[in-house]
Amino acid sequence: MLKDFINKYRDDESEATRVGFGEALVTEGEKNENIVVLSADVTDSTCCREFAKKFPKRFFEVGVAEQSMATISAGLGISGKIPFMATYATFSPGRNWEQIRTTIAYNDSNVKIAGHHAGIMTGPDGATHQAIEDIATMRVMPNMKVIVPCDVNEARKATVASAKMWGPVYIRFTREKTPVITNLDAPFIPGKAEVFWDSSDGKKKKRAPQVCIVACGPLLANALTAAEMLEKEDVGSVVLNMHTIKPLDEEKILEMAKKCGAFVSVEDHNVIGGLGGAIAELLAKEKPTPIEFIGIQDTFGESGNAWELVQKYGLLAKDIVKASKKAIKRK
Repeated sequence: MLKDFINKYRDDESEATRVGFGEALVTEGEKNENIVVLSADVTDSTCCREFAKKFPKRFFEVGVAEQSMATISAGLGISGKIPFMATYATFSPGRNWEQIRTTIAYNDSNVKIAGHHAGIMTGPDGATHQAIEDIATMRVMPNMKVIVPCDVNEARKATVASAKMWGPVYIRFTREKTPVITNLDAPFIPGKAEVFWDSSDGKKKKRAPQVCIVACGPLLANALTAAEMLEKEDVGSVVLNMHTIKPLDEEKILEMAKKCGAFVSVEDHNVIGGLGGAIAELLAKEKPTPIEFIGIQDTFGESGNAWELVQKYGLLAKDIVKASKKAIKRK
């Protein structure tokens, strides 16, 4: 049964996760004068405009110069400031990966990297602007933490939490309005996964879970719908919100391997190197367990309506159900 902190996400309530980022910048900026924001000529798209208006002396528009933005941020981050650098994920970490690696991560500089318009759900902008490799490229970087909030509320919390933790953090945001899954009381602890569904906890008929569906980002809503669909077919499941890709909640994954015996990973990202890859690496080392991967199947995207692309690339609830059954058969 769904936890008390889950919204009825089918009530047509939706908002882009980037909005939560922009709101949190302002609220935290009021509390901490060391927070500064840098933008690479996309202030409105990354929801930094309100921060810029309220704190003009703490906002830096660097223009279309993402590499310079990274190096400037690195200097600020080792000088007592808490810089948030924001642009599209295809450009940061896409264009400035080496600067992030050498000036930010290598120096453990206290920089927060906001990668916007990530995933296939960027939609009409097409393949050049649909970052589907960013989780992979950032999680392999030493000192880097990687967070993918599931909705606007979690995006606020992830932004606040990243400002309070030391060191480089990559936070991934979506362009499209997506379901508001959580309420404001939902717990958020970086590095700790949350169980959002467990068929064995139901107040009515309890079912032993046969598969653990691990999701990050807005596709968590599809994972929850898939769990309900499986429930109707007498197939028990657990749904984990794995908002932190690095550090991965290894303890929870191994607990679910024992409890469920099969996994499905769900992400708006290439199936190579992302959330699914991180889980598979852990399982291969500690407890080999069948796993199926829902995500972009090692291909580029294309221009189109975001939700039509979700369907085309096999990211719907029905696709998760199919993958769950396949993983269960492999046990």
